[in-house]
Amino acid sequence: MKVLILIHVLSAIIGVGPTFFVHLLTRPDKDVDELRIAMKYSRLLEFYPKVGGSIAVLTGIALFLLGEYGSFTQIWLLGSLFLYILIQIIVIGFITPLTKKVNEWLGRPENLALSGAPPEEIQTALESIHRRFYLASSLGVLLFIFMILKP
Repeated sequence: MKVLILIHVLSAIIGVGPTFFVHLLTRPDKDVDELRIAMKYSRLLEFYPKVGGSIAVLTGIALFLLGEYGSFTQIWLLGSLFLYILIQIIVIGFITPLTKKVNEWLGRPENLALSGAPPEEIQTALESIHRRFYLASSLGVLLFIFMILKP
């Protein structure tokens, strides 16, 4: 049971961790060269939430089934699941399409030699990505609070 808890906690930290600092990469004050580098690192970091988050959910379910945590309808448990799902919706449903748009713009042959500030459309996408990552991070903090303060 202790090994399962360890795997659960580590996968949660590794899975949610990048969400807490990826907005540093997506700040809208970047020039095109900085944006290329930031988006490259952002793509590399996508791996951790996908794998770590999935493992955290599976181990969380296993812990609940194997442990004595009481009813499934407890606020901390349902709240945690709701927050996790909401974070996934924000990242997959709202951030990923905007990130894809920025990456597609960066990859266009006519934009490969550009430098300076990106156009307003890309700046607007970056501002939206940035705000939504802050929202996901805030929900992630609340998720960790639920997990730590559970009865």
